[in-house]
Amino acid sequence: MSVATRLKINKKLRFAVPAANRKSELLLYILICQLYNIKCIILKGYSINLRSYNLLCPISRALDHVGDRWTLLILRDLHAGPARFKDLQTGLKGIASNLLSDRLQTLEVSGLVQKNQSDYGVSLYALTEQGKKTDQLLFELARFGGQMPHPLKIQKPGNLRTIAVSLGTACKKAVGSDHNFTATLLIDGEAYRLTARNCDAQIRAGVPENPDIVMTTSYEAMMAVADGEIAQDEFVSRYVALEVKTLGKEIEFFDLLTRAIREFD
Repeated sequence: MSVATRLKINKKLRFAVPAANRKSELLLYILICQLYNIKCIILKGYSINLRSYNLLCPISRALDHVGDRWTLLILRDLHAGPARFKDLQTGLKGIASNLLSDRLQTLEVSGLVQKNQSDYGVSLYALTEQGKKTDQLLFELARFGGQMPHPLKIQKPGNLRTIAVSLGTACKKAVGSDHNFTATLLIDGEAYRLTARNCDAQIRAGVPENPDIVMTTSYEAMMAVADGEIAQDEFVSRYVALEVKTLGKEIEFFDLLTRAIREFD
């Protein structure tokens, strides 16, 4: 069987799986991939990015996998939990469906995202264990971005999954043994669950069962307090409606929120 026959090219997926590992054949694979505009090949479990910086620097190696436009924002939104393709496209205003598909496939090849089938036969994209490790990276980018000027034309995201990795990671950094509660965050009508327990905290999309606290607010107000444009006291008094279902848990909730907001300083 010829090398060309053994090379399984899929232009839609834009990567190839070779059947041999000899150096001369690998070079031929790369030439064919470049000819067909294929970005990546997989050889015995290793990915070779044809648009790589080809540097040993760990920053450049990271950018080989997450440096394309939209890629970090896809990872950002998946920190809110598994999502359908439609959920991701709705949240990422302006991304074309073919580009989103390409980015997801590249993230799968890099081992950061996996595609699973739900019990109802719906395809869901989720972070792998390696993909979950991007939370600190994204949080530091959020802190850095908070120091940058606002764009001239601001548009609200299609959904608010973005808060899971920014506020969620801040809560994870700030949580202590004295925080033990579950809260519903209703932000512009979207529900997210904040869980603080055993010195760990996380925010995920969806409504928790039997929450201790239900907080209703707006995305703009949350961004304003995170960026330091309004004080937390003003945020709570003017922009928050709080329903306490377990008496005393509101103290733990606001204490964690206060500590989390300080993480953005």
